[in-house]
Amino acid sequence: MNGYKSIYILTYIENLTLRQQIDRQLNKIELSNKFSKAVFFANSQEFKVGAKEDQILIVACKSFIQNCIVLWNYLFLSNEVINAKNEKSKKYLIAIIKQNSVISWRHINLHGEYDFTVANDKHFKFNLEKINKLKVA
Repeated sequence: MNGYKSIYILTYIENLTLRQQIDRQLNKIELSNKFSKAVFFANSQEFKVGAKEDQILIVACKSFIQNCIVLWNYLFLSNEVINAKNEKSKKYLIAIIKQNSVISWRHINLHGEYDFTVANDKHFKFNLEKINKLKVA
């Protein structure tokens, strides 16, 4: 086993592309951890309930909120792409999106009050039909 580890370390030191790929992946993991902490901000990210069922419910709610935020980001970015003025703008947006992460939450009010009533015509709407037809290579 130690031989494999030594070969990997030497390859890592020698190969700039490998180091960059690993660095990008570690940055994604760190971003994901920060996102998790941002959503589960209360009690210094500590469980104050002892019952396992309550802890499972809290984790499920946190995951649900995170998934909602990521879904919103995907829908918003997809909407931006389908509404691009021309093909050049569309390709530019896609390139920017590919270089970044949809795990972003600065635009989300995590400490606020939420209204889940049905939106009326004045609210922002996504064109799901066009978004579903969107194909990105």
